[in-house]
Amino acid sequence: MSDIRKANWVKSPMTQGDAAVVFHKQFSPAKEVAAATLEVSALGVYFAELNGERVGDFILAPGWTSYANRVQFQSYDVTAQLKAENDLAITLGKGWRFLSKESEAAPFLGFQDNALIAALRLDYADGDKEILFTDDSWQVTGSPIRYNNIYNGETYDAQFCPGEGRPAAVVDHDKHILISQQGEFVTEHERLPAMELIHTPAGETVIDFGQNVTGYLEFTIQGSPSHTAQINHTEVLDKDGNFYTENLRSAKQTVTFVCDGNKHTYKPKLTFYGFRYLRLIDWPDEVDLKNFTTIAVHSDMKRSGYFECGEPLVNQLFHNIIWGQKGNFLDVPTDCPQRDERLGWTGDAQVFVRTASYNFDVEKFFTKWLGDLKADQNEDGSVPHVIPASLGNMGGSAAWADAAVICPWQIYLSYGNKAILTKQYSSMKQWIEYMRANAKGFLWTTGFHFGDWLDLHDPEQKNGSFGSSPKELIASAYFYYSTSLFIKAGLVLGKDMSEYELLRENIGAAFRKRFMKEGKMKAKTQTACVLALYFGLTDQPEVTAAQLAERVRKAGHLTTGFVGTAYLMHALSDNGYASLAYDLLLRTECPSWLYQITMGATTIWERWDSMKPDGSMNDAGMTSFNHYAYGCVGDWLYGVAAGINTDESAPGFQHIVFRPIPDKRLGYVKASIESRQGVIRSEWRYEGDTVQYSFTVPEGCTATFLLEGKEIELLEGTHNFTK
Repeated sequence: MSDIRKANWVKSPMTQGDAAVVFHKQFSPAKEVAAATLEVSALGVYFAELNGERVGDFILAPGWTSYANRVQFQSYDVTAQLKAENDLAITLGKGWRFLSKESEAAPFLGFQDNALIAALRLDYADGDKEILFTDDSWQVTGSPIRYNNIYNGETYDAQFCPGEGRPAAVVDHDKHILISQQGEFVTEHERLPAMELIHTPAGETVIDFGQNVTGYLEFTIQGSPSHTAQINHTEVLDKDGNFYTENLRSAKQTVTFVCDGNKHTYKPKLTFYGFRYLRLIDWPDEVDLKNFTTIAVHSDMKRSGYFECGEPLVNQLFHNIIWGQKGNFLDVPTDCPQRDERLGWTGDAQVFVRTASYNFDVEKFFTKWLGDLKADQNEDGSVPHVIPASLGNMGGSAAWADAAVICPWQIYLSYGNKAILTKQYSSMKQWIEYMRANAKGFLWTTGFHFGDWLDLHDPEQKNGSFGSSPKELIASAYFYYSTSLFIKAGLVLGKDMSEYELLRENIGAAFRKRFMKEGKMKAKTQTACVLALYFGLTDQPEVTAAQLAERVRKAGHLTTGFVGTAYLMHALSDNGYASLAYDLLLRTECPSWLYQITMGATTIWERWDSMKPDGSMNDAGMTSFNHYAYGCVGDWLYGVAAGINTDESAPGFQHIVFRPIPDKRLGYVKASIESRQGVIRSEWRYEGDTVQYSFTVPEGCTATFLLEGKEIELLEGTHNFTK
């Protein structure tokens, strides 16, 4: 039974501003302690220390949620850290709280104010217990962290003296919003050494870590008293080799350290950065690369998927997909980790969710985020563009808000647990009803939509970033697709879905009448064909697929944006054009996935041409070099190149469909996914003109291998075939 809801929310009695504050509670156990448990939460971010030792390993606790509705609390076993006399110190910073909306204001607590709540339970050996709750007996002091901001960074003053404490201020704030930890902890992961010291043409001192990463720097510094040093972070160097920060927009991404004359090893504690390169400003010591280590920080997801082939550039692409997910799955699925945004964009999440669920175990991660989506969903059923809804109630865009349906359905398929459908069913239904209420004649032709964001169909971008595919076509297609998935979810839960089955039929008929003629799309874009094929809207798939293939060949490359790219490769390979899909995969000229790699990318870019062939940058206002959405090609690598597929009738890989489509240009493919049932493996290799196949089916599972139109049933174990 949790004790934290009996505690009081407290805040600093002095104006906190951008500095962190520390809440102290000194105590001595009355007798022998058998167990000690600390429960903590905050509006903001915190870290706790007991007798100078860190409590737990959760970075940026308690994470980011819909503050008005849900705030996680954490429970820590601190028994081993207790002494006869104890000082519990909890440092509180701003975190994501500065993104809160005015609607989240509460009496005695402004909408961006920070607050803390905690309960320390002492279970004595004789059966008695004592609980220390946050109240005005806790003392508040300043922190040597004199500035903290998620976008701008952190300032640490080693000379700072906190002075006398003042009683914490008790505030009246809702405690029903507290929920036990639901998502994954955010923790430290890889430690990356500095790779190269660079003196740029502009005279800057720069360190290259060789990998675009999300996290922070651990560094050693001494300097003389009062000397102030700065470290700036960025993703790329410009075409002249100088430090490039324009794409960060207003985000400063800086660590400032005020020296006291002693040697310190320090790492930021209340923020994170997206970077590959560091710039040292007024560094007081000789620059020794051994004194600089990057620490990757992300949600503590278990790695589950692996892919390897005979083409090194494709292997690097997969590496980039993995690191893009690591960098952007930091408690919420952010669009990017570096500029002044880092928001949970729904569109990015839904196009990538399948790849995400194969790469890592993200069931808890998405369960928590979808809980916030449901909490922040507007009364009319529309879904905000970002979750948590820090942009207010703006929402309702096709392909973005459809995350309400697509994400829970995919999580169910990947893990076989229908609890996610039960939890999200009402949210899914609300979204379907919103689209139905805004449709006219079963077509959704109204409202704001992002379209096929950042497509390349029109090089001059006459439609700005919204792409060239008609928005009403995309909206109506997603109306059909989400309704189809909602029907499947309802049937899994044993509900009567006949009403929605009729709705789906009517949408499909209206779509074909408005947007198609004799199996061909009237709109001239690749994405129009892709959606009709993948969503099952066309009644003449051979004709639509031939039209898509013609458009790809005519362009010589893909022209799709965020919407079309998610399904482009599948639309080709599912309809007899796998070789053309491989052409797109293996293309190295701009635009393509491998072009980015030829330009040195170590994560996925936001734009196909974020960096142009001459080294110049695309629109600085919207050019991220760690933006995972186009990494959605990963699910094609697993599902088509390697051929590992789920079976909707037996989700969670209880029954596996092996359907690889080999291409000699890759030489070989090896892939595995650790499912709830065990590790699934698929491998093929060319030996001359012969293909050797090998599949591993986990214990208790069955599988089907599709080969030249034949279905070969497989039981558990490893199976080998030659074609």
